Amino acid sequence: MAKRKPKKKNPGRKWWVIIPLVLVALGLIGYIWFKMASISKAKFVRYPAFGIDIPDSYEIHGIDVSRFQSYIDWPSVKEMKVQDVQIGFAFIKATEGLGNVDRQYKRNWKKAGEAGMTRGAYHFFLATKSGRLQAKNFIKNVKLQPGDLPPVLDIEQLYGVKPEKMRKEVQDWLDAVEEHYQVKPIIYTYVNFYSRFLTGEFDDYPLWAAHYLEKDKPRIKRRWLFWQHNEKGRVNGIRMPVDFNVFNGDSSDFADLLIK
Repeated sequence: MAKRKPKKKNPGRKWWVIIPLVLVALGLIGYIWFKMASISKAKFVRYPAFGIDIPDSYEIHGIDVSRFQSYIDWPSVKEMKVQDVQIGFAFIKATEGLGNVDRQYKRNWKKAGEAGMTRGAYHFFLATKSGRLQAKNFIKNVKLQPGDLPPVLDIEQLYGVKPEKMRKEVQDWLDAVEEHYQVKPIIYTYVNFYSRFLTGEFDDYPLWAAHYLEKDKPRIKRRWLFWQHNEKGRVNGIRMPVDFNVFNGDSSDFADLLIK
């Protein structure tokens, strides 16, 4: 009796099962990639309000930023307005110590200017280093022009240095920077630090005082120019919390302060 030939398997049937599964998997991968790409591009956040109490007796409000705020959408910052409060200026960290430059400085400086924001640059001071060499670092990297705010020295700690030594280096920085830009620099510091280590020595310099415990003004006897009243504000275009400040004067006083 003749043997029946075995039926040949049809390879096409397997592919009809596999192809839909492959297409579903590719679609799922594509969807996940699209969502991840969208998330990565969503750098900027919009806030319905600033998220903090704002002193309402001041006309001009501003912020200060550094690399910790990451990428900033400056047009969104400029356009945000809550009732009568709008960001009118921004101090931007430029340098630190002898050779460090804030990694967001160049971008922040350029983009803030393009958005029409009044800008100022500040140097974070290290009391353990030469004041004149730190001034060189700042001068090398900061090109101020008419309409900008005066340069700022941010001094917050002794780092183990004796107060008299710190004061000498601070004065050296201030002298070098004033000579270069032909404008008196602003000193930024906490109220307690100024009272303990700077009072009586630098009272002729404009003061930007940091103090978060009062609702109306910083707790300091001498005249001040700027007040950093909160460090947890929220602004459109900035993902991270940001420091909020007010200017102690009206629009005419503010205009007089700017570099001519």
